[in-house]
Amino acid sequence: MISLIDLRSRDLSHADVLSALPRPTVDVSVASDSAEKLISAVRSGGSAALLEQAERFDRVRPTALRVPQKDIDGAVLTLDPSVREALTEAIGRVRRATAAQIPPQRRTEMGHGASIVQRWQPVERVGLYVPGGKAVYPSSVVMNVVPAQVAGVTSIALASPAQREFDGGVHPTILGAAGLLGITEVYAMGGAGAIGAFAYGVPDLGLAPVDVVTGPGNIYVAAAKRLVRGQVGIDSEAGTTEILIIADGTADARHVAADLVSQAEHDDAAASVLVTDSPRLAHEVTSRLDELVEATANGDRARRALSGPQSAIVLVSDIPTAAEVSNAYGPEHLEIQTHDPHGTLEHITSAGAIFLGSYTPVSLGDYLAGSNHVLPTGGQARFAAGLGAYTFLRPQQIIEYERAALQSASASIVALANAERLPAHGEAVTERFEA
Repeated sequence: MISLIDLRSRDLSHADVLSALPRPTVDVSVASDSAEKLISAVRSGGSAALLEQAERFDRVRPTALRVPQKDIDGAVLTLDPSVREALTEAIGRVRRATAAQIPPQRRTEMGHGASIVQRWQPVERVGLYVPGGKAVYPSSVVMNVVPAQVAGVTSIALASPAQREFDGGVHPTILGAAGLLGITEVYAMGGAGAIGAFAYGVPDLGLAPVDVVTGPGNIYVAAAKRLVRGQVGIDSEAGTTEILIIADGTADARHVAADLVSQAEHDDAAASVLVTDSPRLAHEVTSRLDELVEATANGDRARRALSGPQSAIVLVSDIPTAAEVSNAYGPEHLEIQTHDPHGTLEHITSAGAIFLGSYTPVSLGDYLAGSNHVLPTGGQARFAAGLGAYTFLRPQQIIEYERAALQSASASIVALANAERLPAHGEAVTERFEA
């Protein structure tokens, strides 16, 4: 079912490793033209365009694009008690972990009468996207909303596609999660059109433009986020989900296989990769995969994902080499199941989130660990971070110099200004000290 890549006898450069590793063949640019047309339609047509797009893509016409407050309140009341309890617990855990991401204000004294204050200011308004499709994601409501609230954002709007089975409304579990978090501005809109609506606003709907758009979605959502970047800030261009597991001969093949399947059930293009120095473990995991796929409800989808070119078992000579392979890959989710997970961690530089030990599966992070599950995909973990309070914060430096402090720096300012052929820069300083 899953392919095997043997790198043990090959002396590979970083580029060779990248080309040898499996990766989803997702090119966001192929969706750019379609996404641009959908965004343009919303900018010119407003609500009418959003309704037309819902009929075309979601196969239902929303009765109201903005969800009435009574529907949000009703969704909270009708939440399954066990789901409500789990969401409440998840909200509390994510809120506690996210609070650690708020940097303190710091003052640096540059000399007598000269200081710089570093502060972090939240953006004023954000648009959070929660996808529909093959699954329902109330956990994504938590993961998007809580960091914005912890950061201090005062205006939060949420969008999720209209659901045919709920008469064109947002899925009630999504609404219930939003209601638990106190979100009152929710829209039944999806895809690239929703991203455009957030970025540019929809006057006839009363939807004001936002400053930052976050949240996962399909390739058209990713393309739309790329197109509106610059008009608004974005978290990342989320692609297909992925897991990479580093494991040695001490790992439990049942745990490893179960975690590979748990990611594979997301989508046909989901990537599940095991990197190991143990041929025995590779064989046992392969056998376990067949058993688990046969037994799970989304087995057909998982089988397609595990059989695709984006999934593989990679054999390497040792665990330090496995870490090098992982760093080159830059996985969204990295699990380390070795005899010394903390020792292996010392070799890791690039990953969206890292799960240590046999009893820390990715699904824990998806729901209840307290960490955020909106993470960089497609190798973006090599240069980008997952969603957090910092996504909604802007660092600002506040500079304050008294007269004497400026005068002591004036000669250096003038020298640099003249060197750059910008003499008025220096004159703006010396003007202050002329009689």
